[in-house]
Amino acid sequence: MGAPGMTFPAADRELLVNVAYRLLGSVSEAEDAVQEAYARWYALGDRSQVGSPTGWLVTTVSRICLDVLGSARARRERYVGEWLPEPVPDSTRWTSQTVSDGPADPADRVSLDESIGMALLVVLDSMTPAERVAFVLHDVFRYTFAEIGAIMGRSPQACRQLASSARRRVRARGHGHVPSEERTRVVAALKSAWENGDLTALVGLLDPDATAVTDGGGVVSATLRPVHGADAIARLLLGVRRRQPDLTIEPATVNGQAGLVARDGVGRTLAVVSVTIAGGFIDRVWAVRNPEKLTRWT
Repeated sequence: MGAPGMTFPAADRELLVNVAYRLLGSVSEAEDAVQEAYARWYALGDRSQVGSPTGWLVTTVSRICLDVLGSARARRERYVGEWLPEPVPDSTRWTSQTVSDGPADPADRVSLDESIGMALLVVLDSMTPAERVAFVLHDVFRYTFAEIGAIMGRSPQACRQLASSARRRVRARGHGHVPSEERTRVVAALKSAWENGDLTALVGLLDPDATAVTDGGGVVSATLRPVHGADAIARLLLGVRRRQPDLTIEPATVNGQAGLVARDGVGRTLAVVSVTIAGGFIDRVWAVRNPEKLTRWT
């Protein structure tokens, strides 16, 4: 398994991309991190001493992502407007086997499906790099704190504290479980009201204190700051429809959950929309418009 000429099965690469995407929120950066990990693997002089090549690669990918996260904040300060994670269309790619087959530490867990939801990815982006790595590796991929400590160069106790701090952030920003049927129904109602230009229906679907965030990256038009309030968000959506008469709105699975894709008359993707629902109303709307984040949606 550690022979110099060995190649890794596709499942291993998918696992590595799964880890890196949750750590970075960007598919392109995740793929770059995986490629760098493979380059380091093949640069090893004697790979026969590596007991678990997949484990070695996951450790290396995690360390690369930790470095990337350390420089990400400076890049975000130069980003035009709000930054949102890159949305992904193929939910099947983002469910993979867990990294560790050992016994799980007793703690709150999130499933692989839940861990690609836009709501959680947005919260992850508010964490420190160390919190994010500890949370993702432990709560999502079932690494033990001893294993995480070896990856991060910290004690298991320190990693436990980091994961606990990250978990508090998730709970503070979290939402209760919404059945997929309810989510699909609410998103379908949003699509209908948006297509029909029905201001009253849109306002009725939105929580009075809802927030909308759009990410244009300075490449296309987008609000530079979050928009608050049901009426303001409804008018924002209707304004998009007025400016783009050939707008088509399609239901889609966005990061494993019901969402919408807006396209122009020739089929170009203009926006990918995700929402969260609380108490039967939409309380968060995320619209990714930056074309660099929509290449997988064309």
